[in-house]
Amino acid sequence: MAPGLPTAMDRPHFIGIGGAGMSGIAKILAQRGAAVAGSDAKESATAEALRALGVTVHIGHAAEHLADDASCVVVSSAIRSDNPELARAAELGIPVVHRSDALAALMEGLRPIAVAGTHGKTTTTSMLAVSLGELGLKPSYAIGGDLDVPGSNALHGAGDIFVAEADESDRSFHKYAPEVAIVLNVELDHHANYASMDEIYESFETFAGKIVPGGTLVISGDHEGARELTRRLAGSVRTVTYGEAEDADVRVSAVVPQGLKSRVTVLLDGQELTFTVSVPGRHYALNAVAALTAGAALGIPAAELAPALAAYTGVKRRLQLKGEAAGVQVIDSYAHHPTEMTADLEAMRAAAGDSRILVVFQPHLFSRTQELGKEMGQALALADASVVLDIYPAREDPIPGVTSELIVEAARAAGADVTAVHDKAEIPGVIAGMAKPGELVLTMGAGDVTDLGPLILDRLSQQ
Repeated sequence: MAPGLPTAMDRPHFIGIGGAGMSGIAKILAQRGAAVAGSDAKESATAEALRALGVTVHIGHAAEHLADDASCVVVSSAIRSDNPELARAAELGIPVVHRSDALAALMEGLRPIAVAGTHGKTTTTSMLAVSLGELGLKPSYAIGGDLDVPGSNALHGAGDIFVAEADESDRSFHKYAPEVAIVLNVELDHHANYASMDEIYESFETFAGKIVPGGTLVISGDHEGARELTRRLAGSVRTVTYGEAEDADVRVSAVVPQGLKSRVTVLLDGQELTFTVSVPGRHYALNAVAALTAGAALGIPAAELAPALAAYTGVKRRLQLKGEAAGVQVIDSYAHHPTEMTADLEAMRAAAGDSRILVVFQPHLFSRTQELGKEMGQALALADASVVLDIYPAREDPIPGVTSELIVEAARAAGADVTAVHDKAEIPGVIAGMAKPGELVLTMGAGDVTDLGPLILDRLSQQ
C-alpha cells in the first residue's frame, strides 16, 4: 500500500465512478496503490481511462458488482438510497463514505488549496494545477472537469500541494481543512439544498471557518456576494481580496483582450506584474488572478507563477473549441447559471467581433429553471439567435409546470430570437440551416448538450 493511502480505502468501491468528482478520487486512490472498483450507469471514455489504471469498472448498477471484501463504498449526493449496491453494502456491513470525506482523507498531510464559489471553480482549480505543474512543484489535484484527455481531471503528484475543487452544492466543502481557500463569488444556486441567501452565506462561513490556523482566505473584492461574506467573517480569518475594486489587496489594473487571450496587469505586494491568460474573457482573467493570489499566499513567488499561468489553455467544456466546418466554429460551454451564461456570451462577443453568435442551450435541473428561468432567458438575449432544448433533469424528478418554455418566454420578452426544439436529434439540421460561414455556434449547458458539437460539425461538413 502506497504511503498516504488511508487504510479504510485500500479496496474502495465507487457507485457512479464515471462522474467528474468520483472518477478523480478513484484515480488518485489507484495511483496511490489502492485496489479500486466501481460501477457507472453507462460506458464512457472516463471508464476506459480508469481501466487503464487497473480499476475494475462495471457498467450498470447491481448488487453482485460489490465485492464482499470491499473496504468501503464511496458515494456522491447523486446516489439514491435505493441503489442495489448501496443496499448490498448495508447487508455486508461495509462502511459508506461520502466522496467529500474520501477527498478530505486524500488531502491529509499535504498543503491543500480548496477552490470554492458559485462559478469558476473548475477553471481556477485547473489554472492552479497546470501552473504549479509548470513550475515543477508536482501538485496533486482533483478537478470537476478534464483538462484535455479523459481522466485528466485528477493526479497524485509527488509534491506537497493538493489543489481541490470544493463543491458547495451539497455543503460537502465543509469537510476540507485547507491552508488556502479561494472564494470566487457567492450567489444563490442549488435551490434544492439552499432556501435563501442567508443559508448560502452560512454555508460559506462554515467553509471559511475550516481554514487551518495561520491559513488564508483569498476572496473576490468585486463580487457583492463575496464582499458580503467578507463583512460577515469580520476578520475571523486572514483574508486577501483580489479584483478590480479600488480597495482590493491584489488589484487588477488592466485586462486587455487579445483575440482569444488577455493581457492582465496586477499590483501584488507593491509589485506590478503583467501576464498572459490564454483563454478569452474578463471572468477567466479574474480567475487567473485568484489563482495567482492563492499561490502567493502559499509562498510561491508571484513573479514565477504569473508567467506559468499562461500554460493553461482551457479545460473541457469551458469555451472549448470543438472544431470548424463550412467556416463555422463550434464551441462548447458548461455555463448553466445565468451569471455563467452572461460571462461566456460576453467573452465570445468580445472575441468574435461582428460575427453572429448562435446558441444551443439546454437548461440543467428543474429546480434551477424554476428559480432562474427568467434570468436564463435574459442572458440568451446576448446571442444573435438561440435554440432551447428541454430541461436536462440530472438527479431531479420533474416539477409540475416547470419546462424550458419558461426560458423561451423570458428570452422573447427580452427581445431575443429564440426557438424551442424538443427533439435533440433535430438540432444538427436546425443549426446547419441557421449558421453561415464566419459565425460561431455555442452548445451551452451542464447536461448532454455537449454531445451535439460533433454532430453539428458533421452536418455542417456535408453542406
